[in-house]
Amino acid sequence: MTAVKIIKVLGTSAESWEDAANEAVARANDTIDDIRGVEVEDWTAEVENGAVTEYKATVEVAFPVREGNP
Repeated sequence: MTAVKIIKVLGTSAESWEDAANEAVARANDTIDDIRGVEVEDWTAEVENGAVTEYKATVEVAFPVREGNP
């Protein structure tokens, strides 16, 4: 049986929510081995003067828990 750990990561982008989600996964991948799946939990944005200035995606990242010490 495999245990899976899930963490939340917030990605941001000036371009789109999709880019924000991709940024979250890419940054998580820098420090987490073997990401198995993601779920976008929330889409939000910063707005200034009636225009979106920053897109934000809160992403849950799932990866297996290692047994023992690496």
